[in-house]
Amino acid sequence: MKLDPQQLLSIAIEEARAGLAEGGIPIGAALFASDGTLLGRGHNRRVQDGDPSLHGETDAFRNAGRQRSYRDIIMVTTLAPCWYCSGLVRQFGIGTVIVGESVNFEGGVDWLQENGIEVINLNSNECVAILRDYISTNPQVWNEDIGED
Repeated sequence: MKLDPQQLLSIAIEEARAGLAEGGIPIGAALFASDGTLLGRGHNRRVQDGDPSLHGETDAFRNAGRQRSYRDIIMVTTLAPCWYCSGLVRQFGIGTVIVGESVNFEGGVDWLQENGIEVINLNSNECVAILRDYISTNPQVWNEDIGED
């Protein structure tokens, strides 16, 4: 069965919108098995929970629970993963990352690719707009999220 990356991304976008509705940073993510089974989904909860480690990718990863292997797992995220989340991908050997966009933030995409991770960047206008609008109204929170002063 051929998986549709756009369809997988739609789950991450739902999560980004949920995070925004909660007053948080609109970044969503999901983990899928290679057959398309949803394993876990989540969104950036740094603001809501006061936890700097709760990026969208880590929330989805935690919600997926333990897996025997991560090689055939697909991580889908609305934004290119930061260094922290890119490290999670490398640490656990996640084989594929589907990225909604890398316009607002380039993250560790090149590093992941250099280390054998398949990265599919969908350049989603919807993902770009959601985060661009958030950044324009919340620059201090955004800079905190990406570790800039």
